[in-house]
Amino acid sequence: MDELDRLISPGAATALVRSKVSLLPAESVPLAELAGRVLAESVVSEDDLPPFPASTMDGYAVRAADGEVDRRLVGDRFAGKMDELTVGPGEAAYITTGAPLPAGADTVVKVELTEETGGVVRLQGSPGDRKNIREPGHDLRKGEEVAAAGTLLTPAAIGLLAAAGRTTALVGRRPRVSILSTGDELVEPGERPGPGQIRDSNRFALLAALNGLNADVRYAGLAPDNADRQRAFLTDRLADSDVLITSGGVSMGRKDLMKQLLPEIATVHFRQVSMRPGKPITFATGGDGAMIFGLPGNPVSSLVGFELFVRPTLLALQGAAWPERPRLLVRLSHDVQPVQRTDYVRAIIRREPDGWSATATGDQGSSRLASLAAANALLVLPPENTPYKAGDLVDAMLI
Repeated sequence: MDELDRLISPGAATALVRSKVSLLPAESVPLAELAGRVLAESVVSEDDLPPFPASTMDGYAVRAADGEVDRRLVGDRFAGKMDELTVGPGEAAYITTGAPLPAGADTVVKVELTEETGGVVRLQGSPGDRKNIREPGHDLRKGEEVAAAGTLLTPAAIGLLAAAGRTTALVGRRPRVSILSTGDELVEPGERPGPGQIRDSNRFALLAALNGLNADVRYAGLAPDNADRQRAFLTDRLADSDVLITSGGVSMGRKDLMKQLLPEIATVHFRQVSMRPGKPITFATGGDGAMIFGLPGNPVSSLVGFELFVRPTLLALQGAAWPERPRLLVRLSHDVQPVQRTDYVRAIIRREPDGWSATATGDQGSSRLASLAAANALLVLPPENTPYKAGDLVDAMLI
């Protein structure tokens, strides 16, 4: 047996892929285009936020020491305004949320606990000191780190960058990705399949899986089972891609050309992983560091392989820590027969009064894409000699 055909565990395969990741160069991107990108620098706040004591309520700014007495209204303070208004003993100023606290005031009474009549403000109860006030630097302090390098920029994180005064940020460059579906049996989705043919689903499923990962898709096409044409594709795409994804041609058949061709143009690191579905996954790297994932042709195997290895790689190339999907402990609602590989069982998990339950989505055949379309999780079942029983707690990866 060729050493590369030996089964390796999913954990060992993941470690090998991670070891080959080299960060892509950073680029400066405007604030409005940062969603989902990975920060390549540490960002600190240029100012205190807020830079002044600010009201957190609509109400009246008063002096707490005056106690529960009526106040004379001396003016208004609105957000975005800073004037000479001062609150003295026995006085109050109307104030809106976000407005700077007037000089002399040290607390804000929310409007629901007040009554204003003819320029006199009556309070319901004694005001507390420094109530309903957001102090300077409460949200951010000048020089405080707002976001560290490697942060995946969510809407809230981008809001923080804006609040910190940034208009651009350095982020990892978008990875250039090419996809190839292989096989004489494949036709385009809009075509009527001939005898022995099927429509290509993998290419479009993989394109959808790339959504939200900042992929710069350079090519996505079909290739027949022709060694010269597939070799030409691989050579051409490697020159223009950081990540090359193929589906099909990696198993043991005489027409599985990817298995034969990849060693000619790249260094193959593994080509069998002890997992179901997706055992014949191939991983290789080109001379310039391009990463090649040869995914199986069966649709479920292809997408599960993408989920485990390609998705985190694309984010890691941009500088994110190896980003794994969230996991939960769930309770099986039925028995599951184990296999001698790590089994990724397509399942629906539901919140129950006593925790999370998991039910497999029927037949787990690797060609049955409907079973994955119906799933919201993959149960991660290590090899066992005895069946998993209903009620057993198992690991679930949320997809």
